[in-house]
Amino acid sequence: MTDTPPILDATDIDHDYGTISVLENVSATLRRGTVTALIGPNGSGKTTLIRSLAGLHEPTAGEIAYHGPETARRIGYLPQHPAFRPGFTCLETLEFYASLVGGDETAATAHLDRVGLADAADRPVEALSGGMTRLLGIAQATIGDPPVVVLDEPGSGLDPGMSMHVFDVVADLADDGIAVLLSSHDLELVERVADRVLVLADGRIVRRGSTAELRDELDADSLWSVYEAAIGGDLDTVRVQGGHA
Repeated sequence: MTDTPPILDATDIDHDYGTISVLENVSATLRRGTVTALIGPNGSGKTTLIRSLAGLHEPTAGEIAYHGPETARRIGYLPQHPAFRPGFTCLETLEFYASLVGGDETAATAHLDRVGLADAADRPVEALSGGMTRLLGIAQATIGDPPVVVLDEPGSGLDPGMSMHVFDVVADLADDGIAVLLSSHDLELVERVADRVLVLADGRIVRRGSTAELRDELDADSLWSVYEAAIGGDLDTVRVQGGHA
């Protein structure tokens, strides 16, 4: 995986809200065909980092560089709470987003099929379950075929079966060559699909690596044990200085 050229780099980024520092000296690298998972406690800065890498926040310091092909849409983004205009069907919703990014509106059906919503093409968006809304959000994030897709808590609040389906869709995106970044509290599913894991605490990356590497480093038997070890001790001791995922 580390032999794959980076497509998105964040180098030493800080993000402040007024006098409050949310991110400090954060570096990360996304590569095509891989899933990078961002985990950490609530309030650790995950959403700010997600939004920064998606191009929705300008960091206070540091640099975010895109190295991929020039396309109409470089980065697709799924917010934690996706919402769609009422009165539109699933298919009409994707056709609308395709018209905004210059994508092929006739490909909207293929995007629905990709996430398992082909049978719901004519269903109004307000009639979707929470899981189906999240899947439609992932389909929307892939409209225009961006090489990078950023997903903020794609499985949040879903039942176990739907969460597993959502994460299977995420793995399929990477298999199609997309660089995927996701944040999640579901460590079992993260362990199942993630190629790389970033552990964020107090606005800093305190651990990074594959699940196997992190388990070996911390003599842990699961990602949950890694998580506890990484955020439970002295952050100055466990912090990884600089570097990229």
